Formats: sequence, C-alpha cells, structure tokens
Amino acid sequence: MLKTRILTAIIILPLFLSALFFLQDIFWAIVLLSLTVIGSREWSRLAGFSVRNTIIFMLLTTFIGGELLFQMSESLKTNVYSSDLIWVYIVSVAFWIISVPPYLNQLYTIKNPLLLMLAGWMLLLPTCLALYQLRAISPALLLGLMATIWISDTAAYFTGRSLGKRKLASQISPNKTWEGVFGALIAVFIYGLAWDFWFIEESLAAKLIPLLLLMAILGIIGDLYESLMKRQAGVKDSGNILPGHGGILDRIDALTASLPFAILALLIFYSPAL
Repeated sequence: MLKTRILTAIIILPLFLSALFFLQDIFWAIVLLSLTVIGSREWSRLAGFSVRNTIIFMLLTTFIGGELLFQMSESLKTNVYSSDLIWVYIVSVAFWIISVPPYLNQLYTIKNPLLLMLAGWMLLLPTCLALYQLRAISPALLLGLMATIWISDTAAYFTGRSLGKRKLASQISPNKTWEGVFGALIAVFIYGLAWDFWFIEESLAAKLIPLLLLMAILGIIGDLYESLMKRQAGVKDSGNILPGHGGILDRIDALTASLPFAILALLIFYSPAL
C-alpha cells in the first residue's frame, strides 16, 4: 500500500504542478470541472443516491459548475480580485462554521436526497471556484495555501502517532487525537513564520499566520466531515481513482473547508479593489 501511495504521488504531483503553473485558464477550468464532476460521483456513493439521483446530481453539478466557472472567468478578466461571486464563498464558510460542527457533534444521519445534494455542492462548487480564482491571483499563492493543509495533515499524523492519547472524535475517526491537532497548529504556525519572513509582502504579513491557522482548523473539520460520511456509508474511501490514496474527495476533504475561507479572507482583507 505504501509503495502504491508513493508511486501515485510521484506521478500525480508533477502533473498537478504542471497544470497549476502552465495550463491556459480554459484548460485549468476544464480540469477543475472534470474533478468536480468526479467528486460528485463519489459524493453520490457516500450519500447513497439511487442511480436516478446520481445521474441528476452529476448533470446538475456539471451545469452549475460550468456556469459558475464561466461567470468567474469573465469577472477575472478585469480584476483577479473580483468579488462578483463572493456570495459563494460566504455561503460555504457559513456552512462549515455553522452547520457542520453540530452535525459532527450529534452524529445524526441525513436521509433527504435534496439536502444531501445541497451538502455535496457546498463541498464541491466553492472549492472549484476557489481553486480557479486563487490560481488567477497567483499559482504560487495557491500552492502555498494548499501546502498549509498538507503540512497540517502530516504534522497531525506524526504527532498523533507518537504522542496521541486524547481522542478528538473517537466515533468518527478513532486515529485522530487532540495532540495531533496541537502538533498540526504548531507546524502551521512555524510554516507561517517562515512564509512571512521570506515571501510575503508587508501588507499581508500581519494577517498571514491567523489565516493559515484558521485554514488548518477548518481543514480538520472538513476531514472529519468526510470521515463521518464514509463511516455512515460503510466505506473506507470515497473512490478508487487514485491508487493507494482513494478518491478525489479523500484528497481534497480538508481543502473543501479551507480554500473557500482563504479566498474569502483575501477578498475582504487584502483585495486592492477594496
């Protein structure tokens, strides 16, 4: 399994970096929409949709996602910090801060297909738009923000494995611990200091570390949310498109909660247009 994970990472990472830095905007949008549609198929599996509802959900995701990306691309032609679709990010952040924590605490199961479709769109569509707009602002910035989550996940894993005693959410993800959370936040804090010192211009520096720490916290919430959905669905992974890693949702679970927040914070606190 470890060899498979490493081999997949060796193949996927250069492809992702090449797409991030060199693809034209239209092809980047096509990649994002394709991944979003694949994610919608995986969400349908976790939600237990019927064949009919799966087809409906995937078709609507394709149509809505394509339309939002088109609107976003038009807005970004004049200003990469455009706030025309900021409402999507606001709704997403509200979903993760207001709706998800009680759901994780109560552990209840949602049966209504419409509510599950709405929840799926809350995961997929804002993340798709955030990936598109953040890349338009700066591919390096997007990579740095994504690295925040990778560092957080890695630090949480190793800290929890070596020091973990107090379970974070034993009924959702038994391997996650509070020690892992603290290890993740410390690692992200150090990463923020380094990024602040070497790369960030002064106008953003004061806001960088709080932004990254909040991203890490939201990333943990996103991870737990998908873990609960998988547990309720009785599956280990959301899919098998990435050998050794599972599905698309398994790779972006933390990003679905953190990236929309990151771009929202940038538009509010840093946008030159404001």
